[in-house]
Amino acid sequence: MLQDFSAKSEGLRRLLNYDRAWLIGDLLAGITVAAYLVPQCMAYGELAGLSPVAGLWAILPPLIVYAVMGSSPQLSVGPEAGSALLTAAAIGPLAAQGGNYASLAAMLALLVGGICSIGYLARLGFIANLLSQPILVGYLAGVSLIMMVGQLGNITGLKIVADTVPSALVAIGRSLSHWHVPTLLLGTSVLIFLFAAQRWLPKLPAPLISVLLGTISVVVWKLDTLGVAVVGEIPAGLPFPALPRASWPEVQALLPAALGIALVGYSDNVLTARAFASRNGYQIVADRELLALSLCNLSNGLMQGFPISSSGSRTALGESLGNKSQLFSLVAVVMTVAVLLFLRPVLALFPKAALGAIVIFAASRLIEIPEFVKLYRLRRSEFLLALATASGVLLLNITTGVLLAVVLSVVDLLWRLGRPTEAVEWQDARLIYCYDGPLCFINAQHFGDRVRQLVAKAPLTLKMLTVDGTAIGSIDATALGMLVDLKAELAGQAIELTLIHLRTPVLQIIQRSGEDLLNNTR
Repeated sequence: MLQDFSAKSEGLRRLLNYDRAWLIGDLLAGITVAAYLVPQCMAYGELAGLSPVAGLWAILPPLIVYAVMGSSPQLSVGPEAGSALLTAAAIGPLAAQGGNYASLAAMLALLVGGICSIGYLARLGFIANLLSQPILVGYLAGVSLIMMVGQLGNITGLKIVADTVPSALVAIGRSLSHWHVPTLLLGTSVLIFLFAAQRWLPKLPAPLISVLLGTISVVVWKLDTLGVAVVGEIPAGLPFPALPRASWPEVQALLPAALGIALVGYSDNVLTARAFASRNGYQIVADRELLALSLCNLSNGLMQGFPISSSGSRTALGESLGNKSQLFSLVAVVMTVAVLLFLRPVLALFPKAALGAIVIFAASRLIEIPEFVKLYRLRRSEFLLALATASGVLLLNITTGVLLAVVLSVVDLLWRLGRPTEAVEWQDARLIYCYDGPLCFINAQHFGDRVRQLVAKAPLTLKMLTVDGTAIGSIDATALGMLVDLKAELAGQAIELTLIHLRTPVLQIIQRSGEDLLNNTR
């Protein structure tokens, strides 16, 4: 039974066939990611309107579930800013009317999980196919810049309240005189150490060492007394299973928000997973990601959590330490439980400036300038699409930016489909025309216009126009009607239209149409 289940579960199969060569990277990644996610997810708990410990509880079930069910060996799931904000926006009005906030948050997670389950059963994972390589490159660049700007407050000792990257940069610039010098020195020192280690000692677990050095510096020089912010007290305790309580009207009120969170969460999951898969040469399964996200949220709903998605920053941090499997997530779970039970005083002294430096370092590795250069050389439209994605994510928000990029990607595809490449060969009184693409309503007019242009330029000896159908994979009713009209038009000029090398699907459609095009087909 275990073998049958592992065959369907990419994560479990990878764990059962674990390569010991991955162990060091996975252990280092798990420990360091745990040191990062504990304070981060505490903040996300507060952002969602819950207690900080709820953010820690929301880490545990998803990491375990995804390690078994997910198709990405590197993706880190759990609480993140977008889902936390959407949770607060959905539950706030209901809680104000007397609803139990924590129970409503757990119910929202169950609803998100249920919607993702329906999507999995309906095989809606194909939506991920709309995310092309330029979108992935631009998305990662935009998200990485958001991640870096989001940590500038920790590096400078400022509390930045801003909705967009430009407004955050303006706020930081205007507060130049209020930058906290000890915090800035600590943060930049850690950042310099990380980049120097990457340059000259690439195998060194620099992020983990920076965690230790940052904590030691706080203890030795008592930096917290100088105003350097530290993580602070971490609450104790572990979650226990509980079925959330909510009235039917409350469930109905939560459904629209659950649908939105499911769409945003899945888009974020697939974008991040595919981006890292593209960087590291492996494949993910879109439907499997939908199922994994469903089970992660269902388990969180039953363990007093709230809706979750994936974290680009934690995924990048794990990659920077060389993780190769989801063992790093299981290590992070163990470390989080240990923190909740035993190690809270140690992590409480970790300076937030060092935390910000680690995130900036990890995010910088996601901006792939060579990929932008490659896209520019291959096709300018795809280069512009990558820039549009990055700009949309930065200037609007992640979801709107990606949706805009998908629309532009489809427009670019339709443009290229409407004007495919072509080849022309002259043979005495015969003109052979090759059209590299399907014949459909998008390009039927273009095909007819090109044939007329070629005929107009042809010598008076032209007696036959031959369409080579080798590259024409399909044909629709609009294109079929165009060929019938074109044949009659050419016949009026004493030019015979013939079709050669037709592929079977095209030939069958012409046969079913009853048109006499086949009389001149070879």
